[in-house]
Amino acid sequence: MRVVTQMTDRRLSLSPLLTRMRDRSPGLAASLLGGALAAGLGLGSFAVLVMVLWISSPYPDSGPGGALHVAAALWLLAHGVELVRTDTLSGLTMPVGVTPLLLLVLPLWLLHRAGRDASDAESEAGPRTAWAGVVVGYLSIGAAAALYTSGGDLRPSWVWTAVCLPLLAAGAAGAGVWTAYGRPRGPMPSWARRTLAALPLSRVRRFVSASDSVAPEAPRFVGGVVRAAGAGVAVLVGGGALLVAASLVWHGGSARASFLQLTEVWSGRFAVLLLCLALVPNAAVWGAAYGLGPGVVLGAGHVAGPLSEAAPGSLLPAFPLLAAVPGAGGPLNWATGVVPVAAGVTVAWFVVAAAVPGSGAGDAGWSRGRTVAAVALAAGLCGVALAVLAGLAGGPLGVAALAQFGPVWWQVGPAAVVWTGVVGVPVAVGVRGWRLRGARVGASAGRVLRVPRPSWPSWLSWPSRARRTPADVSTVTVPPAAAQPQPGALDSTLEPDEPYDFLPADATGSSWHEDVSREARWAALKEASTPPEPPEPA
Repeated sequence: MRVVTQMTDRRLSLSPLLTRMRDRSPGLAASLLGGALAAGLGLGSFAVLVMVLWISSPYPDSGPGGALHVAAALWLLAHGVELVRTDTLSGLTMPVGVTPLLLLVLPLWLLHRAGRDASDAESEAGPRTAWAGVVVGYLSIGAAAALYTSGGDLRPSWVWTAVCLPLLAAGAAGAGVWTAYGRPRGPMPSWARRTLAALPLSRVRRFVSASDSVAPEAPRFVGGVVRAAGAGVAVLVGGGALLVAASLVWHGGSARASFLQLTEVWSGRFAVLLLCLALVPNAAVWGAAYGLGPGVVLGAGHVAGPLSEAAPGSLLPAFPLLAAVPGAGGPLNWATGVVPVAAGVTVAWFVVAAAVPGSGAGDAGWSRGRTVAAVALAAGLCGVALAVLAGLAGGPLGVAALAQFGPVWWQVGPAAVVWTGVVGVPVAVGVRGWRLRGARVGASAGRVLRVPRPSWPSWLSWPSRARRTPADVSTVTVPPAAAQPQPGALDSTLEPDEPYDFLPADATGSSWHEDVSREARWAALKEASTPPEPPEPA
């Protein structure tokens, strides 16, 4: 009895310790629960879908346990984890590495939502605590799902599981926490400051720096580059989707025949339709790779691209999206180059929108070199994004001939950089000059221009640089579109090294034609703007 009493006393003595731990870290427990709940919701969604298809199938190959194994494997595949198929006719293991990009949306959204909710105003967790809790909670359920799936026919690769699952969880949860705190930029890290200080060129430091004390226009520059790169990626992927849709319409008969050939029951056709929908983003990336030039690898060393010489033919399996792959290259296939051209023009337009935002006073546009640098950086970011998407949209579907299926990322990325850069740089320079010219013309409205009234032949008088009196000129008033500038004020819309087409009228109403030298005009403006001295008293 005494022993039982001592054990009871010791057990009761742990209660204050647990209470203190709970009081010290209430936000951590909520973050852990939020991450585990996000993973559970994702797994549950996949399990419901697979179980519905298994129940509706007239010839199920396995029981409910096998269906749950498939659901967990598909959930891991949605995170980019490569699967290994063991149930094959040859007895060899076959990798499955093509991730349906539409399935990736659900884990990303759940993780982002969990990170945002863990850092909201009612939560007591800090940003680091919320982020760590969500990631640890999500990975705990992910590790359990990987262990459960390792005994099925579709098994996850442990290397890919250890890389893709934590990377996706940390990135999406971090984005959610950052969103909850208003997307703050924060101070520049110390290592970034040291790297920036070590750069040899001041222009490079001005372009790269995100600190207002080093470069006041850096946030505007970085924001313009990021928006231009995002617009370029959207045009490339959207154009690729249009190419795929047009090819599906063109090869409608083959696509329909392959769809009906796969299965004869409605549940199987519904599963094939769902798989096609999940692979639509992959097909859009494939279309972008086709338009960029590198094309897509379809096994056995065959590449389908605008410059390919042979059609895929019977090499491809029966699948509706694969039936839409274009044949050998020709003039119609070369027309797909309009997609990267449109992406380059879009990048240039967004860069110029940031370079010349308006024509207000004190709002000077970027120089030509800064505009070219912005287009180059946007093209680089666009290439990186397309390379990542190409790597996710393709992958192995087996061994030997099927070891590579889809676009090659190290070819698609440089092709996107070259297309957007080569097209974007001249377009950006031309549009910048056009907008600056329009801004100068608009800023000149409301000024009085003097046009000479020659009293002798113009071919004798026009080249002359002699001063003309007010009686020798006629006045032309431009309708005002902006506020009238002060007499003698400098024209801020004109570059200091460019010739003046006109100058504002001075207080006395006298002016000279544009062929008068700049020094004479500035001296006249200074003299006209100086108030006259009062007469001396008698």
